[in-house]
Amino acid sequence: MTNLILLILCFIAGMLLRRSGRMPTNAPTTLNSFIIHLSLPALTLLYIHDLKLTGDVWLMAAMAWIYFGLAAGFFWLVGRWLALPRATVGTLMLTGGLGNTSFFGLPMIEAYYGHEGLVNGIVVDQLGSFLVLSTLGITVAGLYSSGRPTAAEIVRRIVLFPPFIALTVALLLIPLDYAPWFATLLKRLGDTLAPLALLSVGLQLRLGHIAEHRRNLALGLGFKLLLAPLVIFLLYVPLLGAHGQAIQVTLFEAAMPPMITAAIIASEHDLDPELATLMVAVGLILSFATLSGWWWLFQGV
Repeated sequence: MTNLILLILCFIAGMLLRRSGRMPTNAPTTLNSFIIHLSLPALTLLYIHDLKLTGDVWLMAAMAWIYFGLAAGFFWLVGRWLALPRATVGTLMLTGGLGNTSFFGLPMIEAYYGHEGLVNGIVVDQLGSFLVLSTLGITVAGLYSSGRPTAAEIVRRIVLFPPFIALTVALLLIPLDYAPWFATLLKRLGDTLAPLALLSVGLQLRLGHIAEHRRNLALGLGFKLLLAPLVIFLLYVPLLGAHGQAIQVTLFEAAMPPMITAAIIASEHDLDPELATLMVAVGLILSFATLSGWWWLFQGV
């Protein structure tokens, strides 16, 4: 409960600071850079070090790939049915198919499942969401805009991403024991992720033009927050018989709101920037309620 209160307070503080004009306009960029280069790599080095490569790991990593495939197929069909512009379809695929499994997901996992759930969330994020974004996500953004990413560009983006570098190093260091001071250092740096991430999200919140995009917004968030998590739940639990905390966290990550980075990529490729921003902002607000419901449902898994 304390962690959840902290997240809500940081989120509200971000919104209030934005409205007051006391923070520079580039503050979210600076905070996100700190998180990407220090907070998230520190958590990755700390918790992946104790990772046991069991069958659950592959189910956890596979979730994001399955999820994005569902989103691509769903929004392609909806786009044809409603004759949506290509830019809108591409935006819905990106923001509806990629969850905020790190900046928002990891703090929420810590709030609902405690520190022990973070390693599972990092696996879902690093082996799932991040790699999907860097490969399929970048490809979709290119296909639905005028550009075409080359294979070399995709590989370069993957290998130079700081959390991916940390993931590689952490896997290599699994046979070695960390010195106590090093583990403490990583934990202190990792602890900054939750407050800074929610502060950054609050600073970036923009709610304009909801009425103009209400149909597409409802389609995107209805899929992202309700339909797709239900499909993943039915696939993993009744069909595959998966259970345990690792699977609970995986399902919880599947219910996360749209990924901020996916919206940024949609905007950079000039797909539908207003819709992308609304998907993130409105999805984040609604997810405080929907995640509580999904958490309650997943307790029996």
